[in-house]
Amino acid sequence: MPQDKTIEPRQNPGSKLAVLRKHPIFSDLDAEAFEQLGRYAKSATLKRGATIFSKGDPGNSLIAVVTGTVKISISSPDGRTAILNLIGPGEIVGEVALLDGQARTADAIANTNCEIFVIDRREFLPFVRSQPALAMKFIELLCARLRWTSDQVEEVILQDLPGRLASALIRLTERHKATQGGRAIAITQQEISEMVGMSRESINKQLRAWATRNWVRLEHGAIVMLDVGPLQEIAGSGPESD
Repeated sequence: MPQDKTIEPRQNPGSKLAVLRKHPIFSDLDAEAFEQLGRYAKSATLKRGATIFSKGDPGNSLIAVVTGTVKISISSPDGRTAILNLIGPGEIVGEVALLDGQARTADAIANTNCEIFVIDRREFLPFVRSQPALAMKFIELLCARLRWTSDQVEEVILQDLPGRLASALIRLTERHKATQGGRAIAITQQEISEMVGMSRESINKQLRAWATRNWVRLEHGAIVMLDVGPLQEIAGSGPESD
């Protein structure tokens, strides 16, 4: 991980390892193996905007998010940004480069103030080799990532703006397991625009149209899903007739 003055390594607080225990990859580890994993995990705090790793960096660690949100993105030479994913508490990032030893494929930036665990590749790979079931879990995770990427490509190529926006909101709601009756997604309209590949103005116009129908509610830095049904229909159909 690049040196960054906003990142402050510290001693590993054991209670926060519960975040790792809840992840599907690590949930079935026996107590002894999980304790060993905990010894490898080093805790760090990051301020919003801190770079965790950049595209092209060596893939020498696995990152687990404890609190906050990490943005996975790529940028063009002319300054345009595309958000590939938002990683929240209890999720991991950096597993592709960690496993194949190649360079990072995207940038990882703290989208909010964050706490993370960093597990060094030199310690983690021997640990995986000692836990055959864990290797299969990683295969399943990589398959899920591939499906996620395929869905995003399909949306960009085949869907119009309403369909792409509805699909993105539904996907974010499901991934972050928002509560029934108040499905708040902590994301800005600029971030949504970078995720679906449309201008912020177009995103704002569409969201306001849905807000008048009480499908969503717009808040500062968040979008609240009020009625998912109509958005699911738009996501699964062709161009919206409006």
